[in-house]
Parts: sequence; structure tokens; C-alpha cells
Amino acid sequence: MELAVKDGLENELWEMIIATCNVLDPPETRDSAAPLIGPDSPLGLDSLDAVEIVVAVQKGYDVRIGAEDTSREVLGSIATLADFIRRSRM
Repeated sequence: MELAVKDGLENELWEMIIATCNVLDPPETRDSAAPLIGPDSPLGLDSLDAVEIVVAVQKGYDVRIGAEDTSREVLGSIATLADFIRRSRM
């Protein structure tokens, strides 16, 4: 499987999201800059999946994803989510 990820955190997030959202047919190539939610998502995720992702990330990484505008930005892609987690840990 080809992985286009920066680091282990992004790979962890891919695996967590695939498991949390019960993605049955994950893509072979993982582009962390691809949209996470919406019609262009390689995982086929929608707004209900976004809620599940927020809960899983908050529990798994002990970070708080706040207001709706912030969550849209944070959940833009795996890369933006990973960057948010890294910044929150500082």
C-alpha cells in the first residue's frame, strides 16, 4: 500500500478514522492533503462521520475541537487535523 503521509501521526489518524467510520473500501493511496469530509473525500465521509471523528480525536489525543468554524478548518484533511493535534500538544 502506497502511503503519501508525512509521519506516524497522520498514519494513526488514517487508521483511526477508517475504523471509527467503518470505511469498507479505503483507498490504496493515502493523500493526507485530500479533503476529509464531503463529496471529494477519498473515504466517502459526510457530516455525521465528522461528529464521530471529533469525538474519537478528542478522546484519543486529549485535545478539544471547538466551534463549528474551527472544526471545519481542522477537519479539512488528515494533514490539517494532524497539525491541529501537534499545535494543541505544545
